[in-house]
Amino acid sequence: MIPLRSTERVQAKTPVVIGLIAVNLLIFLYQVSLDQFALTQFVDRWGLIPDTISGNLQTLFTSMFLHGGWLHVLGNMLFLWVFGRNVEDLIGSGRFLIFYLCCGLAAAVLQVVTNPYSHLPTIGASGAIAGVMGAYLIKFPRARIGTLVFIVVFVTTIEIPAWVMLVWWFVIQLFSGLGSLGSTNYSGGIAWFAHVGGFVAGMLLIRAFPVKRRQWRAWYEEE
Repeated sequence: MIPLRSTERVQAKTPVVIGLIAVNLLIFLYQVSLDQFALTQFVDRWGLIPDTISGNLQTLFTSMFLHGGWLHVLGNMLFLWVFGRNVEDLIGSGRFLIFYLCCGLAAAVLQVVTNPYSHLPTIGASGAIAGVMGAYLIKFPRARIGTLVFIVVFVTTIEIPAWVMLVWWFVIQLFSGLGSLGSTNYSGGIAWFAHVGGFVAGMLLIRAFPVKRRQWRAWYEEE
């Protein structure tokens, strides 16, 4: 299932979401301009490597702006666009940026805690975006998500309740992460617990960010 759009309307401009997408894409374009040796050095320098984190705390943040391929970066930016605009619109741009970075930090910390001796760099905005998705689940559970669905050889679009899609996504991340515990093979490159940590952090942290004053009542508020 690939989310394409949210039925929840956006009332104001969302410069932080647009800016984050632009920064991530520009950094990725820089990555693909490097030769393989330079790229490896770049990722090792700015990616999150749990085994050496004590001397490279800045990578808790820098790692969330690196990506491993076109599918990785474009998929992340699509999820950020679909779910992030409503959350930014809800709490305001400045608070949204703080929220996003805090979720990314929480995701990185849990990934390090669950796999502290890994020598492989963890990169990607997935943990921070998972936090945005967790916030969306709390604030817009009754919204519907226009979704591209693949059924055997058919491709179609349907609207799925946001809570169904997000809970299902979280369950997949959680059980995949639990299944990876104790494994010595980390070549798959998916930081399951970063997704879990970011999502849970988003669900909890969004309650600490006040909703900005709006000229219309959000549909999710009680009448």
